[in-house]
Amino acid sequence: MVTIVSTLNYDDSYKSAGTGMILDADGLILTNNHVVQGATSIEVTDETTGRSYTADVVGTDATNDVAVLQLQDASGLTPVSFGDSDSVSVDDAVHSTGNAEGTGDLVTAEGSVLATDQSIQVQSETGTGGESLSGLIEIQSDVVSGDSGGPLRDADGDVVGIVTAASSGTTPITGYAIPIDDALSIAKQIVAGNGSDTIRIGLPPFLGAQISQTATGAATTGVPIAGTVAGSAAESAGLVAGDTITALDGSPVAVASALTAAVQAHESGDSVSLAWTDAAGASHTATVTLGDGPAA
Repeated sequence: MVTIVSTLNYDDSYKSAGTGMILDADGLILTNNHVVQGATSIEVTDETTGRSYTADVVGTDATNDVAVLQLQDASGLTPVSFGDSDSVSVDDAVHSTGNAEGTGDLVTAEGSVLATDQSIQVQSETGTGGESLSGLIEIQSDVVSGDSGGPLRDADGDVVGIVTAASSGTTPITGYAIPIDDALSIAKQIVAGNGSDTIRIGLPPFLGAQISQTATGAATTGVPIAGTVAGSAAESAGLVAGDTITALDGSPVAVASALTAAVQAHESGDSVSLAWTDAAGASHTATVTLGDGPAA
């Protein structure tokens, strides 16, 4: 097992914590998508050895809340032992283990299965964004923030689910887990590089222009810019606060949502042409290479 700490949106002061499971000796990690959502760097610690690694995002499925990471320069890790989630029944004894409250220490909570095939709404560890999940295992167990991505094990110690959420406002606390058969099916597609309507391979494309809520430049149409992310394509183009982006790859963009859609139509590493107007009203164009964005 591993603990996961993600830095969010290029800001070292904002972090989220979660848990993951080792899939193979070379450092493939299974976790929840919401554990790494918005992450711009990810540090993973193998709790067996205490060694920390930088992790890359192999792929994500936000709809089904599954993500796969790859640890850099990892070898000789011990994978978890998986069971059969189809065999899970009400009243089965189970236990979950995770990075409870993000302390970096693994805590195990014992419990039992309350129900199967349950549906809930799940939020990211940052409290922003969410998805409707179905087909879940509901457990009576002290699941808390930071446990997400950790294993739900049966009485034999085999993993039958991936812990994804805790309920709120109930006593005792109930938790929810994605059946491990479902999670592993998605993970296999990610590792094979098979993208889909829900699966994104790698990281999304990123321009790095920070959107202003109010126009300050001379342009009357376009997307006003408040600044750029350091090292981003927008910075390399020379965009600064007060500029207004008017087109991407020749297609006019009048609002922020149109700019986002135009960027998302590409892949990270694509070269695109960017047009903008500066605060004095002068027009500019540049060709830039889109970078890797925060995990989706």
